[in-house]
Amino acid sequence: MDPLLFGDNQFFGINHMSEEKARNQAMRFQDVSAIMEVLDAAYDEGVRTFMCTTHDRVVEICDVMRANPERYKDFIFYPCMPYAHKYANAVTDHGMVGALTHFMPEGGMMSTIMKSGKVLASKDVEGIAEVLIDVEMKMFKGLNTPVIFMQNVFVDLLLGLGFTKVFRTFHDHVIRTYNAEPGFITMNTPMLYAALEAEGIENPIICSNINKIGFRMSGGLDAYLHTLKTKQIRAIAMSVLASGAIPPDEAVEWLSKQPNIQALLFGASSRRNIVGIRDLANKYMGANVQPRTEAVS
Repeated sequence: MDPLLFGDNQFFGINHMSEEKARNQAMRFQDVSAIMEVLDAAYDEGVRTFMCTTHDRVVEICDVMRANPERYKDFIFYPCMPYAHKYANAVTDHGMVGALTHFMPEGGMMSTIMKSGKVLASKDVEGIAEVLIDVEMKMFKGLNTPVIFMQNVFVDLLLGLGFTKVFRTFHDHVIRTYNAEPGFITMNTPMLYAALEAEGIENPIICSNINKIGFRMSGGLDAYLHTLKTKQIRAIAMSVLASGAIPPDEAVEWLSKQPNIQALLFGASSRRNIVGIRDLANKYMGANVQPRTEAVS
């Protein structure tokens, strides 16, 4: 896993502290060329892993990269699924079965459709989960996806409902079908870790908010620190700056002192900010992320 991961919130109008900034960013990135300009800056500065939702706009990004295989040969995607709004809209427009078939992969369409109907009729939650994974992975065909994440909206819903067996289904299907590692995004790392451990999932990859003031860390900062110190976990820290409440230098220095932090996930809209976080990660975390020697100026 690369020590620095680039996120997509800024591209799709998500900002946890400022709705006005979120709207401005959504307007700025309406065209895929504006998104690619920032992704190219990150890639050329050595940040080669893009952790993204399966938003419809990501299809356009994937198409650009498939069309330029030499340029993006080292680029890595970490898909995060399922994208809740896309499915909510599809269910409204097409109904439950129609929503699933609407997104089906081209290969083996009929068998997948039949499987979808079967699992819906039998309320086979595990089967539905596998279908949804396959549906979401369609857009990344031919691209490098070594880690595949379940989004926090579903992780935490399943966690709250006690449907933790689905985590094992997701885990096994990702490994078996995509030869990738499964990851989980959550707003409550201590609770999720306990659930994954109960399902026999060892040394999980868990992405969550981790920052020195406990911003959006359900369960509390102390519980997180205890989990990091005492459990076998590969943690990815997001919201490290607590949406701007913590100065970057202070935030990354604090993070570097915590155990079992494998990577820092961050978002940025400019090359200057990308370089700033990269340099701090190199300084405090020993990330050793360097600009690509073949970078296009």
